[in-house]
Amino acid sequence: MPIYSLLGALLVLLLIAVADRLQRAHTIKRNFPIVGRFRYWFEALGGPMRQYIVTGNDEERPFSRDQRRWVYASAKRENNYFGFGTDNDLEQSHGYVIIRHAAFPRLAPVSGQPGYDPTYALPCAKVLGGYRQRARAFRPTSIVNTSAMSYGSLSSAAVEAINRGVKIAGAMQNTGEGGISDHHRKGGDIVWQIGTGYFGCRDEHGNFSIDRFLESVASAPVRAIEIKLSQGAKPGLGGVLPAAKVTPEIARIRLIPLGRDCISPAAHTAFNDVSSMLDFIERLADATGLPVGIKSAVGELEFWAELARQIDTTGRAPDFITIDGGEGGTGAAPLVFSDHVALPFKLGFSSIYRSFAERGVHERVVFIGSGKLGFPAQSLLALGLGCDLINVAREAMLAIGCIQAQQCHTGHCPTGVATQSAWLVGGLDPTDKAARLANYLITLRKDLIALAHACGELHPALVSLGRVDILDGLARRPAREVFAYEPGWGLPSAADQAAIHTALADALAARVATHNPAVRH
Repeated sequence: MPIYSLLGALLVLLLIAVADRLQRAHTIKRNFPIVGRFRYWFEALGGPMRQYIVTGNDEERPFSRDQRRWVYASAKRENNYFGFGTDNDLEQSHGYVIIRHAAFPRLAPVSGQPGYDPTYALPCAKVLGGYRQRARAFRPTSIVNTSAMSYGSLSSAAVEAINRGVKIAGAMQNTGEGGISDHHRKGGDIVWQIGTGYFGCRDEHGNFSIDRFLESVASAPVRAIEIKLSQGAKPGLGGVLPAAKVTPEIARIRLIPLGRDCISPAAHTAFNDVSSMLDFIERLADATGLPVGIKSAVGELEFWAELARQIDTTGRAPDFITIDGGEGGTGAAPLVFSDHVALPFKLGFSSIYRSFAERGVHERVVFIGSGKLGFPAQSLLALGLGCDLINVAREAMLAIGCIQAQQCHTGHCPTGVATQSAWLVGGLDPTDKAARLANYLITLRKDLIALAHACGELHPALVSLGRVDILDGLARRPAREVFAYEPGWGLPSAADQAAIHTALADALAARVATHNPAVRH
């Protein structure tokens, strides 16, 4: 009898394992049948047991338990509310963001009322490429988009999920510097990032090739070009994709040799100072008609002062500037670079914005913020500081299944997001995760709109920095004072503020015409 019981138990386990591998909703269970179920049990028990063991809701880094729970719940369209009040100790916190709501908030339509938009469309206040009058200038339809994450660093399934997800949400995907892959061609608009390795637009010696650049632009739905100077994860440092991770597909996409380490140098060879960089930007824009911008973490401030001066005196300008905070982190890096090189976002961005505003050239570029900004309060502060768009990276990874295992640099990401292991990648279903990413992006927009309405404004870009305070224990300082901003800085121009109302009405009309709610499981 015992042998039959054992065989019966093994059969049940086998059936459970098969069911786990065949289901597509949970990557961990799919990649680790039976064993993966423990993760969900522990997660469910986390709340009740936390008063006795393990860390608190806000102790983990880089993202706390509360932050991860909010992303997961938003991505799955589950209840993302929190009960019993805040568990943050506001009066003992330093650098804590407080939004001062209006006494008379703005009323907003709800489901079933005229004007309600289930996609929470949130177009940009500025036209990308508008100042330089690029032939293919456009107004981004979403102020929240996904940040630079390369195919090779991320898996094929993860890249595809993000591309399909931004399509659903009406957003854009930044390719990262690894080139445009087939997985970026699933219907979503892309911002093609070009790094120091010129992947996808290089000659046999690794130098920039205009012919291959034009071929790549023509091959995909590229809306803008981003020239990467540096990133928050490893500012001022090049990168290496080990030979073991250079598959035939990656070699084809990047135009690199198979079987050899793929090197991204620390600096560009197509330009070497501000003036030649601006010439390079104009060359790419003239050849394609596309908006062309730059991305950088903030180190030396002299570069930015010189860039503002040349924009002012020569009229040449990047169409957009993406500022990445030193706390950014999708790229694997030496500990000293991730911990100690480049300013954190709030300090870095405000320094750059001030130098441009003092020159009077801040309205000539679209500013994009990146670096742990994928949460409503942080996004609203970034918009108040002068950002026009928000890019999210790790938060997008969480939305498609990342569990913050911090195994990105090992190639053994258990959720199939940051690995090239066929078994682990096979557990990530792009269609299911695309819907989750779209849900997260739309929820972030929804909460930004709710905050704007609470402050009495129609659009979050119209919420003045004067609505934000920074707490340091029992001391309260206005954010404008903390960041040394003049009145009016951080807000769109009068013309752009007027255009927001028209853009929102047009976005709603377009959504009604398509009858596509764009929000799904």
